[in-house]
Parts: sequence; structure tokens; C-alpha cells
Amino acid sequence: MRPRTLPQHREGVGWRAGSVNNGCMAEPRRSSVLVIDDERPLAGIVASYLNKAGFDTALAYTGPDGVSSAQDLDPDVIILDLGLPGIDGIEVCRQIRLFSDCYILMLTARADEVDKLIGLSVGADDYLTKPFSPRELVARVNTVLRRPRRQTHGTQPAPPREFGRLRVDAEGRDVWVDDQQVGLTRTEFDILDALSGRPNVALSRRQIIDSVWGPGWVGDDHVVDVHVANLRKKLDDPPAEPRYILTVRGVGYRMGPGA
Repeated sequence: MRPRTLPQHREGVGWRAGSVNNGCMAEPRRSSVLVIDDERPLAGIVASYLNKAGFDTALAYTGPDGVSSAQDLDPDVIILDLGLPGIDGIEVCRQIRLFSDCYILMLTARADEVDKLIGLSVGADDYLTKPFSPRELVARVNTVLRRPRRQTHGTQPAPPREFGRLRVDAEGRDVWVDDQQVGLTRTEFDILDALSGRPNVALSRRQIIDSVWGPGWVGDDHVVDVHVANLRKKLDDPPAEPRYILTVRGVGYRMGPGA
């Protein structure tokens, strides 16, 4: 059974806002957020704040319902609690990443930093630790949705950036190694885009965060290290002998020659 949502929240397949007949023209589709949290009062408060900010929302209260709702509804953003019944948030994130590259923001009440690191390693984009301000959560959602999406039209695209066997197409948001396309999450691509866009510059963690998450982001700067570790695995770039992403001690990261 699908979880029942609060009034004003959408549920079931086809939740996206269609045309609204106001006598003039159709209203553009609003961005959609799926909230997966077993704490129903908190989930309702989060969804209400998101509604007031102009988002369509849906709610799920268990891990299995969260996965199936993500498949049915194809949200732009998922707010995902780690402590879910049925399937925990780590496994929910892992399963969602098999079919979706939507932004995933984790919520956790756990003090253990390992939980955050594992969540980020399986594909989450960002995290908030409970208790948190609903306004801060809405600000985080707005921040990730301001990131660039795949471009299908516009000016003449720039040529791909090449680093040995690695090619980065910043316009199409595609990555290849040895002509094999590499699947990255949006955050992983955004970090690679920031580094490859200034290949001769060593960027600090804070500079990468400002570029990817935005200058207003508050949290542990070492979140960058987790995403870089994921990038290296997917690019077959061992940290002991990196070719593409180099660690600059005391500073951060920069692109390597790829040789």
C-alpha cells in the first residue's frame, strides 16, 4: 500500500504538476521532492516547508516504499533518512542509484561519522544531521537544484577536455575512459567538472565545495574526500598512483596529465 500523504502533498504515480488553468497559460512544472522518513510528524513538517517553497512533494515511510516510490515518481530530489524500517537508508540509496541520478540528501540522527561516509560512498550527494532546521533543508534543496543539468541546445559546445585516456564533456555532462562511458552521480561529475575546468590549479576542499555545493554550504569539508574516492574508483585511478585526480598535500586536489 502506498503511504498516505498529508493534505497538499501528492501521492501515487503521476504526481508531477500538469497544466493549471488560470485563464491564461499552463504553469511550468514545479521541481519534485520525495521525502523518505519513518518519523511521520517530521516528514510532514519537511514536506510542508517544501510545499511552501514551491515544490511538489510525496512521502514514503519505509525503505521498500521509498525505493518503489522513487521508481514510480522519478523525483528531482530525494530526502532520505538513514534509520528506516524494512531496508535501511544505505541500502535504499544503493538501490535507487541503480536507476536514478536524482539528487539524494541524507538525514541522520546517528553520531557516528562512519554512517555519513558510507551513505556518501553509495551515492548520496549531501547530508544533514538531526536535529536540523527545515529552512536549512529547503536551502540545501534549492542549492542542488541550481547546479547545471545536461545541455541539449544553445551555443556551440566546447570540445571535451582530455587527460590521457580520460575525456570530460562538460556540455553534455558525459565522461569516458578508453572510449567507455563512465556513470557518475551528479555530485561526482560536478567535482570532476570543477577540477578539469581549471586543470593547472590546485583547488582546496573549500573551493570545491563553493563550486559544487555553493558558498553557503555548512558541514564537514572532508565530504569532498569521500566523493573524490568514489570518483577514483569509477575512473580506475588508484590513489597510490593517480593519473587523473592528484592529491596536493596541505591544499586539496588538481587534475593530473592522465599519462
